[in-house]
Amino acid sequence: MSTATKQVSFEDALTRYEPVMGLEVHVELNTATKMFCGCSTTFGAEPNTQVCPVCLGLPGALPVVNGKAVESAIRIGLALNCEIAEWCRFARKNYFYPDMPKNFQTSQYDEPIAFDGYMDVTLPSEDGGDGETYRIEIERAHMEEDTGKSLHVGGATGRIHGADHSLLDYNRAGIPLIEIVTKVIEVPGDKAPAVARAYVNQLRDLMVALDVSDARMDQGSLRADVNLSLKPTGSDVLGTRSETKNVNSFRSVERAVRFEIGRHAGILDGGGKVVQETRHFHESDGSTSPGREKSDAEDYRYFPEPDLAPVAPSREWVEELRGTLPEPPAERRKRLQAEWSFSDLDMRDTVGAGALDLVAATIDAGAAPQAARKWWLGELARRAKDTSVALEELPVTPAQVAGVQALIDAGRVNDKLAREVFDGVLAGEGTPEEVVVSRGLEVVSDDGALSEAVDRAIEANPDVAEKIRGGKVQAAGALIGSVMKEMKGQADAARVRELILEKLS
Repeated sequence: MSTATKQVSFEDALTRYEPVMGLEVHVELNTATKMFCGCSTTFGAEPNTQVCPVCLGLPGALPVVNGKAVESAIRIGLALNCEIAEWCRFARKNYFYPDMPKNFQTSQYDEPIAFDGYMDVTLPSEDGGDGETYRIEIERAHMEEDTGKSLHVGGATGRIHGADHSLLDYNRAGIPLIEIVTKVIEVPGDKAPAVARAYVNQLRDLMVALDVSDARMDQGSLRADVNLSLKPTGSDVLGTRSETKNVNSFRSVERAVRFEIGRHAGILDGGGKVVQETRHFHESDGSTSPGREKSDAEDYRYFPEPDLAPVAPSREWVEELRGTLPEPPAERRKRLQAEWSFSDLDMRDTVGAGALDLVAATIDAGAAPQAARKWWLGELARRAKDTSVALEELPVTPAQVAGVQALIDAGRVNDKLAREVFDGVLAGEGTPEEVVVSRGLEVVSDDGALSEAVDRAIEANPDVAEKIRGGKVQAAGALIGSVMKEMKGQADAARVRELILEKLS
């Protein structure tokens, strides 16, 4: 164990050490069934209701490879500029974990389906545009199955230490996983946390674009393991690494790197030795704590899985799948930004809000780009936050948002009334058109009704009327407000202004 506990600041650590990283990202595939059996992969089912003899590892049960998972693995490999193996095998990774019912994990070891790839990662600049770009080399992307889930009950932290007992849910055991492993990442030390965050962020965008996973970090369908070590500045000797497991947000990836740099530096400064171990990340303060001492590959006693035939994708199939790859997310963002005339900050905020696809679909449904952006990043983002749901989970479609904007463009509702239209749509009252009719929200543009309301506003505000007669046209705003209040926001404000000026000119 280390002899020092002092946590060195990130900036101080970089004066003496250079960080070296490796990132392992686990991606749950969105196949309908598990990797080696026909059990459902639906998230959130009652515990232990999506299991069978195969994924429970019962004697005599034989696995069968999920063809769709193999297809997804190949597409992921191609999108990461990897070589695709002409022949590869599964292996048994032997270790005891209570949430792995077979006591081994079916994975790939020295024969992955995809290898030797790369991803170019671009950091954002301060003004929202593109900054430096770093090439992250991919060692391999291999197929395996997920473990189950343990719930530790009775402790203060939700971890096994201090818990009274543990519950096991095997629904997740056997779900197809792709583990994407980088080669050693050495970038300028002050950039390391941001590069790690940007890499996981771009990788998630790629998985979503490929439609191979929902990549929901909050649900565990995309998880990052952060390997980190330090070496003295100028040295070629790598230090002992730690592995912070199952980090589940972009911000947490960045914080984990920063914390571990400071922790390692504190140990080394004190003359201690870093322990090769797994670490738990704590969202509350950005710290990590010990898990278990990390095993090396030979400790897992890998050997070829005897119950599964090798996978040998034909070159014709691989090239056919290459033709299904979507436009790379970074290139798509640049193209859309130019088409929509968004500033760098506009695009950064749209992407950051998770609204890019929603805005794009709303524009495709007929809305102007800035109008689509305004609704999703403003009113609808606020409602999503108030109800604690993701933006895309709101019960409103891009076509309906475009429909609301079409009503505004036609002069039938204004922005204030549009918010009431959204109230109805979100409440399930129908389409924007149906809500306008049922709630009587249409703007009043009848000159007779508006003229009478204007006369009443002038009579009630003689001092304001006198200012307008004297040439202070901007004072008309007070009378417009009075008319709008009387007509509950349904007056045509532009026509009201015209009538006021006509009567007082």
